[in-house]
Amino acid sequence: MSLAEVSEWTMLAKCREMADALFPEGKDQKRARSVCMGCPVRSECLAEALDNRIEWGVWGGMTERERRHLLRTRPDIESWHDVLVGFPAEIQAG
Repeated sequence: MSLAEVSEWTMLAKCREMADALFPEGKDQKRARSVCMGCPVRSECLAEALDNRIEWGVWGGMTERERRHLLRTRPDIESWHDVLVGFPAEIQAG
């Protein structure tokens, strides 16, 4: 995924001006993920975090722990973007 594609979806995110609030510690992560509910780019956000193994913060409504668990239980998935968004990034950019 190119930098331009990342920028496109991030401009549509509900959290675009509140990034610091999405990087809390411990139990506050579950509260922070409520921002993700109803976000139009939630799938793209989660795919970005999973594909790039981002370890910190709430992404796409999932905490760090939840993402680590998902990655451990589904090591067979090569592209979370393809799975969550539904088609390859190359086709989207097309």
